[in-house]
Amino acid sequence: MQAMRFYIDTHDRARQTFPEKLSPEDFAGFYSQYEAVCREEGVVPLRTHVGFETGRAFCFNMAPDAEAVRRVHDRLGLPFDSITEVTTATPGDMFFKRAD
Repeated sequence: MQAMRFYIDTHDRARQTFPEKLSPEDFAGFYSQYEAVCREEGVVPLRTHVGFETGRAFCFNMAPDAEAVRRVHDRLGLPFDSITEVTTATPGDMFFKRAD
């Protein structure tokens, strides 16, 4: 299995990277397309947080590299503000690192 890393990509209506109007129903229809393209590009969508009223979204994915996440967005015509590689930093993660 290919090594995977975590990425968060962001979208913001103020930066024109989030649709002007998007209902939860519209999002549900789009998300099924997003999942299909993710599978084709080797990206695993883990969680998406959407502020429909504020026009912001934060997508948490697992992918081999940032380029795979970028390809998903490009194929869907979905602009983004940033794609950032992240690591988990929960108390549990920190505990196990200290134990090493």
